[in-house]
Amino acid sequence: MDSLLKKFKVEEKSQISLKEYDTAYTGGFNKDDSKEVLNEFKKQLASLQNKFYAAKSFSLLIVFQAMDAAGKDSVIKHVMSGVNPQGCQVFSFKQPGPEDLEHDFLWRHYKALPEKGRIGIHNRSHYENVLVCKVHPELVLKENLPGYDTVKKLDNDFWKKRYQSIGNFEDHLLENGTVILKFFLHVSKEKQKERFLERIEDKNKNWKFSGADIEERASWHNYMKAYQEGISATSTSRAPWFIIPADYKWFTRVAVISIIVETLKGLSLKYPELAEKEAGMLEEYKIRLQKE
Repeated sequence: MDSLLKKFKVEEKSQISLKEYDTAYTGGFNKDDSKEVLNEFKKQLASLQNKFYAAKSFSLLIVFQAMDAAGKDSVIKHVMSGVNPQGCQVFSFKQPGPEDLEHDFLWRHYKALPEKGRIGIHNRSHYENVLVCKVHPELVLKENLPGYDTVKKLDNDFWKKRYQSIGNFEDHLLENGTVILKFFLHVSKEKQKERFLERIEDKNKNWKFSGADIEERASWHNYMKAYQEGISATSTSRAPWFIIPADYKWFTRVAVISIIVETLKGLSLKYPELAEKEAGMLEEYKIRLQKE
């Protein structure tokens, strides 16, 4: 299959328009085909993760952002189901609490970063601070920032500086061995409506639904604008954004896992080698064990 990494990657300094991205794209796949492809990628990911965990040369941070019902939880469940749980951690970020608000907006995210050899998944992330906070700027006032006591003061210069803070944060991580992949699961407003109705009508899915989802849906246009601006401002060659079609969950899973696998392959991972002295003792250790 053609490289989905290249197809969905947002190039640095690109000014994107989300209207130009097809949320229903499937690349010629069908649902049945995708199962076989997904399983093959799972095998590759499991093998690569073993080397990744053993080498402890890098950490991998995977960011998922999306509108409600785009399928973030589903992607995490199906894509990461084959990896060793010891080498993977998932954090789902909700609204910041009192302790979070007493620190800078990146503090709680820094605490959740993966260690060397581990894959960290952030279900929503530090980008909420330039997405939901941009749509609802009154949330920024809770941070009690010096000089920003009214929403009117949160001008373009404020958001530009916040994008710069995010860029500096990610540059620091990159310089210290963290590989960063950022996925925006791009679902259509029509598909979101369909999934909301399914959650309402299916009693087993009622727990997934919240009236707040409907309120946020009313701000769809503002969210699309915030995503366009945020992705355009923060997609770089080393910490790229990928805009993934999300109307068909089975394709979304294949697209995401293929990009993760291709990225890990690019690291040329190897298992650690024993020190020369220790390696020279292996045959002796073998003989001793066989004599027991």
